[in-house]
Order: sequence, then C-alpha cells, then structure tokens
Amino acid sequence: MQKWIRPLTSAAALTAALTIPALTAQASTGYSNHPEAQTFISEMAEQGFDKHWLKDVLDQARRQESILKAMSRPAERRLTWGEYRKIFLGQKRIDQGVAFWKKHASTLAKAEKQYGVPAEIIVAIIGVETRYGRNMGSYRVLDALTTLGFDYPKRGKFFRGQLKEYLLMAKEEGITDLTRLKGSYAGAMGFGQFIPSSFRHFAVDFDGDGKRDIWTNRVDAIGSVANYFSQHNWKTGEPVRAQANISGAVPETEVNKGLKPARTLSQWQTLGVTSAVTLADQPATLMGLETADKTHYWLGLHNFYVITRYNHSRLYASAVYELSQAVNKAYRKP
Repeated sequence: MQKWIRPLTSAAALTAALTIPALTAQASTGYSNHPEAQTFISEMAEQGFDKHWLKDVLDQARRQESILKAMSRPAERRLTWGEYRKIFLGQKRIDQGVAFWKKHASTLAKAEKQYGVPAEIIVAIIGVETRYGRNMGSYRVLDALTTLGFDYPKRGKFFRGQLKEYLLMAKEEGITDLTRLKGSYAGAMGFGQFIPSSFRHFAVDFDGDGKRDIWTNRVDAIGSVANYFSQHNWKTGEPVRAQANISGAVPETEVNKGLKPARTLSQWQTLGVTSAVTLADQPATLMGLETADKTHYWLGLHNFYVITRYNHSRLYASAVYELSQAVNKAYRKP
C-alpha cells in the first residue's frame, strides 16, 4: 500500500523526499542503461527532475517477460457479443454491484448530484474493470511502463509517455515510493483502472482529505470515475442506446462502422433504420451485436459514445450499460 505525504512544490523537494530502495547487485538489470534511457532522462530533466534520481528510478525497474507476452500474444478468436456478455453479466457480479452500491450509497448519490453521472454507470464501470476492487492488478506500475516503454516498439512511444506521466504524478501527489504501486500489465491503476495520464487529468480528492487515492479509497475512486465521464461530456438524463428496427435489407456497410455517432436518426430513417422508442432527432451509430442465434441491432447515442471513451470498444460499452441496468434493477427491487 503506497505511502502519502503532502504534495511537493519543487523537483528538488521531490528528489529529497521520494524513497528509492537501496540498489543491489541486480541494478544492472534495470533500465538506466537501455539505449533510449538517456534520451528519456534528458527529457525529464528538462521538466525539473534530477538526472541521478531518474537513473536510480530506472535502475529499480524490471523487465517483465509476462507483460511482453501478454501484449504480443496473437489476437484470440473474436468474441461474439453473446460470449463477451457472459463474462461481465453473471449474477455474482450483479450481486457484488448491488452490495457495493448499498455500502457506498451516499457517496454515489453525491457523485451523481455533482457530476450528473448515474450511480449505476459508476458502479458498472468499477464492476467491469476490477470486480469492485477484487482484481486491480498485481504488476508494479513502474515495471509495466518501463517494460512496454523501452522493450515494446509497437507502442513504445505511448508507454514512455505514460512513464513520464507517472513521474509527474509522483511529483504532484507526493508518492514516496514509485516501486510500490500495483496495477495491470499495461499500467492501469486502482478501482477504475486509470492510466497515469488519466489519473493526472481526471482523478479527484472526493472526500476532501487532501489526497487522490484511487487504490484504497473508494470515495475518491467513485468521484474520479464520475469526473471522467463528466469531463467527456456525459449528458445528464439522456439515453444511452436504443433498439433498432430495420425494414428491408440491413445496410451492412454501415453496421459497426465507427464508435462516434455521425448520422442523425432522421438520416438513418432514410436507410430503413428507426428507433424502437421515440427519441429526439440526434446523431447515432448502428451496431450489430451477435449472439448464438441472431444479430441484435442497436443505435448507439451520445452517452454510449462517452462510455467508449473509457475503453474504445462497443462490446465493452454494451457490457457496462447492461450491467448498469441489471444492477440498478436489482438494487431497487422491493
């Protein structure tokens, strides 16, 4: 569990305060001697970090072959919506969501009021991401970001960028040991699985204790997820998706064409696609979600697109939405 102090106000203070475990004979297995390390160190030094401290941090990082294998593994057979749905819509996860909501009802109500994001959406995100904190990842974030930043060329630039964000996060939050924080193999952290850049931009101190703790503090985690959706322009009270009625041949070239709504409902109507419920004319995207027996067609609206900003997948967004509805129904059951 990470240690916290008040945010530091200078790079010099940061260098003095951050705790780096004593180096061992294994330090040579770290990343300070990687061919790209000096460039990285120089870039961070320009932002006020001490070069010697940066070298010590990189020396503490360890290449993790299991991370590289996970990232490089050939794509598995594409899951149908029916298969994907079974992973996230089981009764156990729904029950866990209800229990989480009951335990944190006042915090969720506060977040919904302040950010305009429904409690059930917040609950569903945390449920899909980490089973309400039961699986937040076991990799050291430092190892994940250095391994992928320096030894995974396909996305190295992105993960070196996240490593920079992680160091800046430490400076801003006063995290005293960069080797202690754990997360996913891609460096995502906490109840809501924020990568470092998302933490810096969207995490909030929702309980007012002066710290943004998304690892152990469920209040901050709830507020941070709500703020993420608010900052991505969630529209309060607006629908998420609607069942699509299709007359004639399905316009297959337009199905699953993109996540961002680009054609209005009136324009879809000219193609024989209408909403099963009455909606104001607005942009929508047409989705076809396959189950074992048929393809179900849905119109994804603005708020559905907002969910995909958390994870760029229509299957993911569909799972979050359907879990939110299932948990909401069970929570409000007499």
